[in-house]
Amino acid sequence: MQIFLVGGAVRDELLDREPVERDWVVVGATPRELLDRGYRQVGKDFPVFLHPDTAEEYALARTERKRGHGYTGFEVHCASDVTLEEDLARRDLTVNAMARDDAGAIIDPYGGQQDLAARLLRHVSPAFVEDPLRVLRVARFAARYAALGFRVAKETINLMTEIVASGELDHLAKERIWTETQRALSEPNPEVYIQVLRDCGALAALLPEVERLFGVPQVAEHHPEIDTGLHTLLALQAAVKLGGDDAVRFAVLLHDLGKGLTPESEWPRHIAHEHRGVAAIRAVCKRFAVPKRHQTLAERVGEYHTHCHRALELRGKTLMKLLTAVDALRRPQQFEDFLIACEADARGRTGFEERDYPQADYLRRALIVVESVKAAELAEEGYKGKALGEALTKRRIAALEQLRPGK
Repeated sequence: MQIFLVGGAVRDELLDREPVERDWVVVGATPRELLDRGYRQVGKDFPVFLHPDTAEEYALARTERKRGHGYTGFEVHCASDVTLEEDLARRDLTVNAMARDDAGAIIDPYGGQQDLAARLLRHVSPAFVEDPLRVLRVARFAARYAALGFRVAKETINLMTEIVASGELDHLAKERIWTETQRALSEPNPEVYIQVLRDCGALAALLPEVERLFGVPQVAEHHPEIDTGLHTLLALQAAVKLGGDDAVRFAVLLHDLGKGLTPESEWPRHIAHEHRGVAAIRAVCKRFAVPKRHQTLAERVGEYHTHCHRALELRGKTLMKLLTAVDALRRPQQFEDFLIACEADARGRTGFEERDYPQADYLRRALIVVESVKAAELAEEGYKGKALGEALTKRRIAALEQLRPGK
């Protein structure tokens, strides 16, 4: 029996990065041998075991043969005569198909080290096309390692395009699509994930609402980059720089879907695109069973981001309506996420990347002002019931009027 460290841990060690997790492959063993050594079996489709001390995953070497659709349609062969090279051959990318033995030697039968040096994400074999999930995984790896200069090999993009054309993406579970997308949005360059999906045709298949934004013009005075799709990618990177989490980045990705629905006769203006895009945002969220937090934030950013941009111009009554609409008083963290997403939208424009965005701090101050007007104080004045609510709103609007610039 031989044990090898495999996959991402080897890749990241060679890149001088801390591995997120460590996976092991066991060659020349049977399930009974591992069970006798105290390993606990957890795999259902093929034998995977947890180490009795470290709880890390150890899988018996295996081969796979495509038998059905999707990423689960494989027949797995697992036996003590399966070699390490055969196990590595079933993996997606050469940089993920390396192993390290207990002496520290690297086993690299498919050129992973060479591709690491060339900063290339390249498939191991033509069998790459058998698993449609790899389209999303490769795009996610591209988003993770873009800052290191990695790119997807042209021949791999061609195979990804072939997968899309085959219709295999239709057999992916919506939960898996969302999981990969959410993870990609958390990477350093989530805009690269979107671009790679677009390069192979997967964006049009999975997120046609976002694909539709590319080629849609905007008013050059406000958007020197012109193209709405390009603006979306710029805004995604701005969200990363502002520290927005994956929910914020998801909201930024979808915030301008309404512009993709503007009649061409009205271009480059997009009147009422905010309201028009809400239904499209809801459609995307329903399609992929997006978590409630992500959907709520995306809807509010989509509908009210231009209100945020105009915050310094709003009268007290309208400002109060905005704070209420985005649920600022009850959900202050969601409000903060809303402000980050709106700032990312404002900075995601060519030449505006470092422009100040005073609207965010102004709205933060507005929330403090509103919270300072207490219902209890009005109750002490004798207000109650409906009259108390009306008086509270009136006082808060008056306080916001005093906050306005020039007052």
